[in-house]
Amino acid sequence: NVMSSCLLLLLLLLAPALPVPSDRGLILNLDIGELCMQSIQCKSGCCHRASGLSLARCAVKAAETQACSPKSPYGVYYKCPCESGLTCDADKTIVGSITNSNFGVCKDPQDSKES
Repeated sequence: NVMSSCLLLLLLLLAPALPVPSDRGLILNLDIGELCMQSIQCKSGCCHRASGLSLARCAVKAAETQACSPKSPYGVYYKCPCESGLTCDADKTIVGSITNSNFGVCKDPQDSKES
């Protein structure tokens, strides 16, 4: 992925020129709304992009009843994974895993046990 490589190179070249607070870095511990390439860079744990052509930014994880994606090895999501304690009830297929289109809804696993 040439575009991702160029963006990373640009970030690394700019790192010495930009002031960086001590509690976060230019590449890791990014806040909501900051540009990212992988979810591991974000404090929230979700690097989100609205479409295949949009830039990815750190976003909040999905809350109960919101659309979600199961955890992905790619680390960039069209729908963020669920908040801690919730599960993403999605149809997990191989094709959906490759295309990052296995969307579902965040649910509290405790709710299904009570029924």
